[in-house]
Amino acid sequence: MTLSQDACYRAFATHDARFDGRFFVGVRSTGIYCRPVCTVRAPRRDNCRFYPSAAAAEAAGFRPCLRCRPELAPGFATVDASARIVQAAIGLIDAGFLEERGIEDLAGRIGVTSRHLRRVFEAELGVAPVEYAQTQRLLLAKRLLTDTSLPVTEVAFASGFASVRRLNALFRSRYRMPPSRLRERRAATLPGTLAFALAFRPPYAWDAMQDYLSARAIAGVEACDGRSFRRTLAIPHRGVLHAGWIEARFTLRRPLVALRVSASLAHVVPLVLSRVRHAFDLGADPQAVAQALGPLAADAPGLRIPGAFDGFELAVRAVVGQQVSVAAATTILGRIAERFGAPLEGAPAGIRRVFPPASVVAALEPAAIAALGMPAARARTLVALAIEVVNGLDLSPSAVPQATLERLSAIAGIGPWTVQYVALRALGMPDAFPHTDLGVMKALSENQPARVLARAEAWRPWRGYAAFHLWRRLARTTP
Repeated sequence: MTLSQDACYRAFATHDARFDGRFFVGVRSTGIYCRPVCTVRAPRRDNCRFYPSAAAAEAAGFRPCLRCRPELAPGFATVDASARIVQAAIGLIDAGFLEERGIEDLAGRIGVTSRHLRRVFEAELGVAPVEYAQTQRLLLAKRLLTDTSLPVTEVAFASGFASVRRLNALFRSRYRMPPSRLRERRAATLPGTLAFALAFRPPYAWDAMQDYLSARAIAGVEACDGRSFRRTLAIPHRGVLHAGWIEARFTLRRPLVALRVSASLAHVVPLVLSRVRHAFDLGADPQAVAQALGPLAADAPGLRIPGAFDGFELAVRAVVGQQVSVAAATTILGRIAERFGAPLEGAPAGIRRVFPPASVVAALEPAAIAALGMPAARARTLVALAIEVVNGLDLSPSAVPQATLERLSAIAGIGPWTVQYVALRALGMPDAFPHTDLGVMKALSENQPARVLARAEAWRPWRGYAAFHLWRRLARTTP
């Protein structure tokens, strides 16, 4: 959404959390840039400059505010094609893609030309991809220096810098201070856990999210007790598999998710934070969704789409869940994790294994999976799916949507419902809509998928949120 300069200043002057992350404010008199929610006294209007991203503000010569900390701002939701391209590029940049390859490779990976990638990046964020990547590395380093006791060498590595010298040089030139200034009162140690605060735009229907995750928690992999959500993660990066756990808690006083991350995931912090933001849909714009959905969303403001911590795992959930109840599917998924998942030592109570990756499932005989309580045909679909993922099928928000969905559809045993469900939760496509879903049809009192699609036109481009509101409405009315 395009915001006028006057609208931006009003949001800044009133600390409006709905606009957090939507723009950043550079203050000419101080040389500092802030989030709209910054609690400092608002400067005069003519001293303010507004930027679509933190990277654009830094490219204009501004330094990040040490009070509101721009690195904590939520991301943005992806709706149109340009935003999808930018989001895909951001996901790959956060994964360290540009640390070893160039812009041509990044554009080719997304399926566009480098010229087009630069153009949409400039239009959406006000900077080139390389400038964005550099700013994100610096902001992550600033965050780790401020919020953790990791040694500076570990901070440099986790932030994507090739050396401490490079981190020091960029930090001094951009922020006009050495990294050590943020460490004056904290000794550098290797902590047991890392703590982060992830912001979102209110409102957030956290109880509904907790209920959804709790009903689908995979035994040994996830645990949800009404106050917090815990799960294991296994993230491959640069040829190394980093396994660990996270714990997320919703804070009541501020629009934040308090996140604890095991130290074993310290070298993949950007990937962990990206997955958590996606899984909890922290970049959503609830105001825009509410306007599009109208009365459908009135009784559950801030309802989010539960994303995926791992795209392959989510696709397995979708296949296992075909034509069975949530409870039955969850039971089978727990058996799969217990039988084929690797154990994780030192995790909190309730979680003890990581879900088996595609490489493990691809090597299984379908009969070994079917023996856990599912039809042989469905077991064959799981193995075929795993083989496709091993061979490059990307089921993350960075995927090229059309090509990914076509490739997914070609797998025997995967139909329109599964494709739309994966598009919605794994790929993060907010307009994906499972119009053949029996629950959606029942909630709308329709028995023809074509009529469901016709009625859903009014909810574009947020039909995925409409589906979750319909499922929630059905659950509340079903005995």
